Amino acid sequence: MTTPQHPDLGASLEQSRSGLRDTHRRSLARTLFLVTGSALVIFGCLQILNGYLWLAAGEFMASAVLFFGITRVNRTPHLQAWIYTYLVTGFTFALFIMLVPEASVTAFVWVLMMPVLAYLLLGKKEGFLLSAPFMVAGCVTFYFHLEFIANAGTMIDLLNMVLCAALMLGFIHLYETRREEAEQRLVTLAQTDVLTGLANRASFQNSLGRTIAESARSGTGFALVIMDIDHFKLVNDTMGHDAGDHVLRNISQRLTERLRTTDSVGRLGGEEFGLILRDVKPEDSFELMDELRQRIADNRLHYGEAVIRVTASFGIAHYPEHGTEAETLFRVADHCLYSGKRAGRNTVARAGVSPVRGQRFAGGPV
Repeated sequence: MTTPQHPDLGASLEQSRSGLRDTHRRSLARTLFLVTGSALVIFGCLQILNGYLWLAAGEFMASAVLFFGITRVNRTPHLQAWIYTYLVTGFTFALFIMLVPEASVTAFVWVLMMPVLAYLLLGKKEGFLLSAPFMVAGCVTFYFHLEFIANAGTMIDLLNMVLCAALMLGFIHLYETRREEAEQRLVTLAQTDVLTGLANRASFQNSLGRTIAESARSGTGFALVIMDIDHFKLVNDTMGHDAGDHVLRNISQRLTERLRTTDSVGRLGGEEFGLILRDVKPEDSFELMDELRQRIADNRLHYGEAVIRVTASFGIAHYPEHGTEAETLFRVADHCLYSGKRAGRNTVARAGVSPVRGQRFAGGPV
């Protein structure tokens, strides 16, 4: 069984600050720096012609910083600081320009861009916390830009600005909320086995990869268990697939009820399940799985008027004793599992110990 090459969607979603992953945020930041820096050069030249030499100098300096940022943003570990500096400086500059009517009479339109940039680069929470105060300040600044409300026309101008700003912020916030919910549903579907509600094969393998990395850093061990329902095909063939699905759901419930919150369980496919038991010694993992084996064997599962009884076999591999890579641990656990099945099923088998059916075992190496 090989480890999937695609990233862990759940972890990637948690690490993402917005709908964009960091690689995309860096690419977007470079584009914004390039466009804004180039625009500031043009605006600076026009401000010189307009007689605002000090404003032109400020725009040229800002453009130089942005062009420098283009060379840094792809590899800087401080991407968030660059983004905040860009947004806060840009928003503040837009408000300042609004207070200089001769510099630009249309600078207020940038107030409507504030939530777009903030939500896109920072996500819903941080985007709202940054853009909302600046938008309020922009509406207040626009009020002073009008100097005084002398007639219905200036009142209409002010209300248009306030209403458009409020609607822009509200719509973007609503969109971002719905987008996050939809993305979370898609990630859940991509990582969950539909029938049992457990992690699916890909998600379980990602959990195993994370567990290996964490155990390597902390120097702790864990157990990888592969479990297979004995003679499951017989249930499907004699009672139908609905009965088989009923058994799988029941087994899944048994697994989740018995395991700790730090452990992981997933359906690997068909009647095969995987378990990750963190911070356990070989003897403890065996005792835990042997108890689980007995609970499954003793369970009388009612399906209509019929009673279904099944057993399960378990194969256990330990990190780092039996391997330090996912493929090796799976191979050892699979070998133990099928060694137990050959010994008669309804067994718990671990590397280095010969399986004995339905009993605690001891013996020489497999």
